[in-house]
Amino acid sequence: MVAWADRTALEHTLATREAHYFSRSRQAMWRKGETSGHVQRIREIRVDCDADVVLYRVAQSGPACHTGTPTCFARAVTPDGTGIADGDDPGGHLLTRLARIIADRHRDMPPGSYTTSLFERGLPKISQKVGEEAIETVVASHAESDERLASEAADLLFHLLVLLEARGVTFDAVLAELARRER
Repeated sequence: MVAWADRTALEHTLATREAHYFSRSRQAMWRKGETSGHVQRIREIRVDCDADVVLYRVAQSGPACHTGTPTCFARAVTPDGTGIADGDDPGGHLLTRLARIIADRHRDMPPGSYTTSLFERGLPKISQKVGEEAIETVVASHAESDERLASEAADLLFHLLVLLEARGVTFDAVLAELARRER
């Protein structure tokens, strides 16, 4: 999303580690999530080369946009430039979006879904699938084409996300652990 922040909003953001902005229409500072509950917890604050634009990297709870979408940039200009249409990119990294879809499938358990069938079989079967896909990825890395390796790695990532969901471990928790290790 894009929002205005003045010095006071930035100071409150730094002090609380939650995103604060300045509303030009209300002429007042506001904390993201104060009415919606969709808080943005600050992971990092960056500035551009001139230090006149601030970027908050956040852990978002719920949608960022007041329309209920993960991003305020979910629409795209049509290729001919004559209109605006729903875009193909709902925001967020592909793996984050996939984890969200898997969580939705776990909650809704739609009949006929492969993901539903994994959840119905339970943790032992899901764990077994992760192991199988890991072995197939290793074999592909040594004896098969790059395309086959990419395919097996995709299978492994998918099944790993299903395993995390089955155990109640969020993908955000995995990303947070990776971020912790990055430092």
